[in-house]
Amino acid sequence: GVVEACLLHMLKRRAAGFLRSDKVAALFTKVGKTCAIAGDVCKKVQELQQQAESRKNQPNGQEALKRQGSTTSKTPVLTPQAIKHIWVRTALIEKVLDKIVQYIVDNCSKYYEKEALLADPVCGPILASLLVGPCALEYTKLKTADHYWTDPSADELVQRHRIHGAHGRQDSPSKRPALGIRKRHSSGSTSDDRFAASARDYVESLHQNSRTHLLYGKNNVLVQPKDDLEAIPGYLSLHQSTDSLTLKWTPNQLMNGTLGDSE
Repeated sequence: GVVEACLLHMLKRRAAGFLRSDKVAALFTKVGKTCAIAGDVCKKVQELQQQAESRKNQPNGQEALKRQGSTTSKTPVLTPQAIKHIWVRTALIEKVLDKIVQYIVDNCSKYYEKEALLADPVCGPILASLLVGPCALEYTKLKTADHYWTDPSADELVQRHRIHGAHGRQDSPSKRPALGIRKRHSSGSTSDDRFAASARDYVESLHQNSRTHLLYGKNNVLVQPKDDLEAIPGYLSLHQSTDSLTLKWTPNQLMNGTLGDSE
């Protein structure tokens, strides 16, 4: 939707089409006449629209039989939101949206007024450059409504791997025990388990979760625990819960899982 708003900003009436209500479709169609990449997207969108239309007109019973009997044609089910933004969405999934926008920027005088965003010598190229990253991704799974809590960050996944891996890996090098967690012996008490659980909860609390909101984080913050000891670098973080603010500091050794036998 944001990309569409940029594409529609001060679009020339001739480029948008006099009678077409879908101005993005008119723009892509006009660009596709001179840009081969945009032309391929136009063909792909037409196929998707035909499939969506045929699926809409298909009776429920026939659709069920078709789904059971045919394995060759896997037509994607497009949501109303996907159909609304089908042009930009298709170009994004095909990983060519950045190239199409760059082509439009290079030929902006054909399609836009002088004051348009894409006609700006700075903003136009910046928009095309910003789209390079999203076009490099594989869109294989849509986000759920609660993806903020169900999809941990990369750092959290690494920390979880280090904590849980300390119990199962017998061949892990002794110089890098994850968070200094000791393996439990046959005669050991439950204190080791409690220590491991508290370490796991502590590391996970450093990241965004459903209970606390991470407001600020900065690495390599020096703390001097005693006058006769040198300052220790660590990770400083500020968290907000429903009723309080919490300031936490964690030594880098603990964050990196290299605590070893340090006090």
